[in-house]
Amino acid sequence: MNDMTDNSMDQDEAVYKIGDLAEEFGVTLRTLRFYEDKGLLKPTRVGVTRLFTRRDRARLKLILLGKRVGFSLTEVKRMIDLYDPRGKNVAQLKVALTKGEAQMRVLEDQRGSIQTAIEELERTIEVVRGMLAESE
Repeated sequence: MNDMTDNSMDQDEAVYKIGDLAEEFGVTLRTLRFYEDKGLLKPTRVGVTRLFTRRDRARLKLILLGKRVGFSLTEVKRMIDLYDPRGKNVAQLKVALTKGEAQMRVLEDQRGSIQTAIEELERTIEVVRGMLAESE
């Protein structure tokens, strides 16, 4: 973490350089720049230096969580953009719940398909082992 501040930021707000966030979250600098290009992150610039706030850090956590569970970046952006720091975020929470439940069903279906594939592969491996044992 770096303590540099900019006039457009609250003086008490933590500020992170791009390398700080990349290291903390195990992503590349290019990934963070890509998220910025897509409007997912909105760092302040001081010269050529990107400065990220706690809010950017929280958004990055949500982006990475969304990716990990299978959401597209477009879906993640839509959910994050509904956030209103002055409100109760009922709309955001409803959308997140609906999308989360739908994604859970998708992942459960995938888990079933993966389990079926594993079982088929296990049977095939046993057949191949048996054939190999007979050949030796």
